[in-house]
Amino acid sequence: MTAHDIWTPLLTELDRWQAAGKVARFWLRDDDAIEPTPALEKLLELTADAGLPLTLAVIPASTGEALATRLADERHALVALHGWSHTNHAGPDQKKQELGAHRAPDVVLGELRDGFAILQRLFGRRFMPMLVPPWNRISGALIAELPTLDLKVLSVYGAAKADSPIKLLNTHVDIMNWHGIRGGRPHAELVADVVAELRTRFDDDAEPIGILTHHLVHDETAWAFLSNLLTETSAHPAVRWASATSLVES
Repeated sequence: MTAHDIWTPLLTELDRWQAAGKVARFWLRDDDAIEPTPALEKLLELTADAGLPLTLAVIPASTGEALATRLADERHALVALHGWSHTNHAGPDQKKQELGAHRAPDVVLGELRDGFAILQRLFGRRFMPMLVPPWNRISGALIAELPTLDLKVLSVYGAAKADSPIKLLNTHVDIMNWHGIRGGRPHAELVADVVAELRTRFDDDAEPIGILTHHLVHDETAWAFLSNLLTETSAHPAVRWASATSLVES
């Protein structure tokens, strides 16, 4: 199968959307940003060249003025709250979690409050009041308390739940393989996932499709997929890459 053939199912599905007069909404979330790095430069360049909005989930306990200065002129980039320190507090036999029930709620909420203040001070208007839990996991009891911290949106992984007490803006396709080689997933597999998400939304596009990346651990396979995805979709009439703020406000 050639590189072009790999993308044919996606282009065919997008052409179906175009023929029906429909436009699919996409957004891009990248996790674990801390400071300027060559990988971040590559991500910023790719997205800027494609004219594509980017949301960076930033770890407040580890970031600082260097990242704020670097992003100051990147009009296409927004910042979201990525927990506090990306520290696992779950047991050795449990899935990793920072925002779970392993600590007193007041302690966890206090960290989030501090993180919110740090990112708001550093990034100003680039900071949007959206929480991205590390490892995409958070205790249900904490979710109900997020509005008390002035957090307006929660972003995790998977289909949004209709009964959420806070607005959800989720991701649905993670380009990384976390359980095997810890590199980019095969392109044909990722294309199939994107097509599947599109097909579930053809009759009801209530939820935008979120693409999830992690620039600090991308290998060439991951970078190539992201670059190709932007190339194949950014100019297609049936695709609109949207900013997180516009999706939340719509």
